[in-house]
Amino acid sequence: MLNNAADGLPEPTTTGWASVDKVVVGVAGGVIVIVCVLGVAFTEQVGDAAASALGWVTANLGWVFILGAAAFVVFALVLAFGRYGGIPLSREGEKAEFSTLSWISMMFSAGMGIGLMFFGVYEPVSHLVDPPPFVGAAPESPQAANAAMAYTLFHWGLHPWAIYSVVGLSLAYSTYRMGRGNLMSAPFHAIFGADRIDRRGWGKPIDILAIICTKFGSATSLGLGALQIAAGLSLLRTGGFEDPGVALPIIVISVLTVGVVFSAASGVTKGIKWLSNTNMVLSALLLTFVFIAGPTVFILDLMPSAIGSYLGQIVPMSFQSAVFGGGDWLASWTIFYWAWWISWTPFVGNFIARISRGRTIREFVLGVLLVPTSVSVLWFSVFGGAGMNLQVGGVDIAGTGNEAAAFFAMLQQYPFFIGTAIVVMVLTAVFFVSGADAGSLVLGTLSTRGNTRPWKPLVIVWAILTGAVAAVLLWVGGLQALQTFTILAASPFILIMIGLCVSLYVDLRRDPMRQRRLGPVRGSSERQGTVPFTQPIQRIDETEVADTGSETDGGRE
Repeated sequence: MLNNAADGLPEPTTTGWASVDKVVVGVAGGVIVIVCVLGVAFTEQVGDAAASALGWVTANLGWVFILGAAAFVVFALVLAFGRYGGIPLSREGEKAEFSTLSWISMMFSAGMGIGLMFFGVYEPVSHLVDPPPFVGAAPESPQAANAAMAYTLFHWGLHPWAIYSVVGLSLAYSTYRMGRGNLMSAPFHAIFGADRIDRRGWGKPIDILAIICTKFGSATSLGLGALQIAAGLSLLRTGGFEDPGVALPIIVISVLTVGVVFSAASGVTKGIKWLSNTNMVLSALLLTFVFIAGPTVFILDLMPSAIGSYLGQIVPMSFQSAVFGGGDWLASWTIFYWAWWISWTPFVGNFIARISRGRTIREFVLGVLLVPTSVSVLWFSVFGGAGMNLQVGGVDIAGTGNEAAAFFAMLQQYPFFIGTAIVVMVLTAVFFVSGADAGSLVLGTLSTRGNTRPWKPLVIVWAILTGAVAAVLLWVGGLQALQTFTILAASPFILIMIGLCVSLYVDLRRDPMRQRRLGPVRGSSERQGTVPFTQPIQRIDETEVADTGSETDGGRE
């Protein structure tokens, strides 16, 4: 996590309970607790109401998610290749904080998680046996196989990471270039000014929405992880793919939440870092094992075909709506994914902003888009390819009747099944603990006015609430409830993301280092209530006419 002193940001003036933003915590925490209580007390009614709300959102606002995700990709690429690409995400003269190799390695770790474990086999195989309605392919046909990989990479490739990149870029520029606080509302200083956002409290609704959105997105990930671990335990116990029910996943959540609380309370960052690094090694070993033990030549053939199908269909897939049908499929897959990624942006955006200090905008965008996308191509080609090969070969991977069991059904066809199944459960459990711990710290930061070392009791409360929300959603309706509440929570936050893009663009137009035509730099940093550019500016375009000395912009006098 960030360290205010080390990062050159103002030290928090208060600590402990006094540092807590009572309004933000009270409103956000109150909404989350009310949802949990109602879910337990009125399970059926909450499930029906959520289903009705989801139907309305997907029928009336599905186009917002579809156009929004496509727009974020375009916006990120325009920034990377346009006249703002050379602007650094730091004060003048600061070097990148991490080496390129370390930066890429951390990007790789950000691209891994519970979602890849849960959907690594299940999604490609699911699309193979039940093709998207828009492609008109017969189940398990070559056309269905191409569509399966194209849509899987579409859901895990450039679009989700563009969603992360625009939020991470806004936070990194606002925090490290403009010297503002580390809050989701801070970039909005560019539009409304520091007085309105900070002193008049206009930023509080933004931070409250960020907390609620992140809480349900995190709960979805933890719920998926619990379902997968429960499926593995049930398989090892009974030898078959029986539905573990709701009780076992909730027990798994309860046990792992204790681990999250212990981690958050003890501050064992070295232990979590060691476990996370171990996870990366185990992931690489598991992938190598399946690549060698599985259909190696098939996987090698599949990889270029999958990339070609993805790139060839990326524009039609990006703008595919339910105007002529397919609304249920879009709600279960594409819209759910876009909502899930949006709900994770406060956490992942904060993470990639932190590790990218000193990078240029061009480096940031290309790194964030291409590195995790490459990991997804490799991951789904190996695991998804192995599952698809078994499915068309007569092994009914999709017929287990349990989405969480697909990974285990694939591994069961190769040697050392018990060992590899245990590795999968260990990987998922550590992703659960480390992800929930880091997410709770981010929520603590958002609810303590940007303090990057938030009050530990508050972090513990957020950790407990994350587990509670995941358990309640599983109780209300399992996987379907996880998807439903994620979409509902992310719907209003997409407006915040659009606002972040506008705020970033307004800031960049005032940046003295932008490549531009002749003419003065617009705006004044003093008017924004920030302290940017503490060292002399070195312009990229040496041919432009110097601005007059009477203008104040950035660090010029």
